[in-house]
Amino acid sequence: MSMQSPAGTVQKPRLSLSQIFLMSTGFLGIQFGFALQNGNASRILRSYGADVEHLPMFWIVAPLVGMIVQPIIGHYSDKTWNRIGRRKPYFLVGAILSSIALVLLPNSGHFTAVLPALWIGAGIVMIMDASFNVAMEPFRALVADNLPVDQSTTGFSIQTFLIGLGAVVGSALPELLASNGFSMEAGPDGIADNIRYSFYAGAAVFIIAILITVVFSKEYPPAEYERYHGKQAEATSSGLTEIFSDFGKMPKTMRQLGLVQFFSWFALFSMWVFTTDAVATHVYGLTGDYTDSVEYNEAGNKVSSAFGIYNLVAMVYALCLPFIAKWVGRRLTHAISLIAGGVGLISIYFIKDPAMLNYSMIGVGLAWASILAMPYVILSASIPAGKLGIYMGIFNFFITLPQIINGFIGGSIVKHLYAGQSIYAIVLAGIFMLCAAVSVIYVYDPGANKKSSL
Repeated sequence: MSMQSPAGTVQKPRLSLSQIFLMSTGFLGIQFGFALQNGNASRILRSYGADVEHLPMFWIVAPLVGMIVQPIIGHYSDKTWNRIGRRKPYFLVGAILSSIALVLLPNSGHFTAVLPALWIGAGIVMIMDASFNVAMEPFRALVADNLPVDQSTTGFSIQTFLIGLGAVVGSALPELLASNGFSMEAGPDGIADNIRYSFYAGAAVFIIAILITVVFSKEYPPAEYERYHGKQAEATSSGLTEIFSDFGKMPKTMRQLGLVQFFSWFALFSMWVFTTDAVATHVYGLTGDYTDSVEYNEAGNKVSSAFGIYNLVAMVYALCLPFIAKWVGRRLTHAISLIAGGVGLISIYFIKDPAMLNYSMIGVGLAWASILAMPYVILSASIPAGKLGIYMGIFNFFITLPQIINGFIGGSIVKHLYAGQSIYAIVLAGIFMLCAAVSVIYVYDPGANKKSSL
């Protein structure tokens, strides 16, 4: 039964767990593709000739594009309504473009008549990440659109569970294919078959998962949306002007979460970019020009599988977050999770047996689940009605900016300060994760006193 809120709007109907799962299934596909990119893009670019200290510069374009794309997509998805819906048109287009990019990346070597494979690959990584952003940003707003406040923690936690499920399979797939007969030997274009076919599978899963959400979930039409969220303010300026205006009016909670996100995503960027080379040199002991060796591919497969472990942990831990947050509060839940992530990353320095990497990833998994859920839970209670899309997009600035900064300085730090030893970039990432844990304690949470239920 609906209840009248103090603002005169009607409380949104509660959704069943099956409805929340169907609404969030597209995230499984997004993260399947994202996991393949995170675990394998660096080694693909290295196979095409990139130096380790240059890797951050190739990755930097992706968050830069995301910084531009997400607020624009968020703004226009707030204003959109057609036969498909409000948010659905955007993540459907994003899914199609992402799937094409996933197919093209491991085949960049076939386009050398146009440009060197390295530049083709870097360009496809940029297109891929921009497409991921187009697909992903509206999903955050969709959860906030459809769920009442007391189900928001559950909604974002189920999203994180499905993110974890997609990432576990996506991360493990290269090693799984290798163990089932697909070659790990680099082909004429530098890419092994187990990598190539993993990306083909990722493209198929991505588009199928998005279609499930498009077909089986609903969105509220404009009149009903206003009934639950209040009448949206009329735009008084053009799209870009309004985006900049909203940026200047961002809620206090968002500004404070910005510091938490900076530390968290600086750390994650370092982990994604440098872990393969850190493990190859620090754990496997590889030296010299090792990127074409089977041992390097073994190290890459081990890192990809370990990333699957952190996503598996995140998948399970995400379902626990509503209960933990109810017990100790949202901020402390996030702080504890981030501490676990920091300890996990720092512990990689002490590893000599590659199998031990899986244990380090347990802590990273706790942090990853919380990073994907708790900041959005805390934020959603502070966003004005009718601005969910744009503010979720603006919030992406605090995800992309630290990655861009890391991209500009991370490679130089590894080359000149760490003498090419990538493992120290991982240690710094752990320290930054601990800084994020301290920062979140001081964030104002306007929904802290509202009970969360399943």
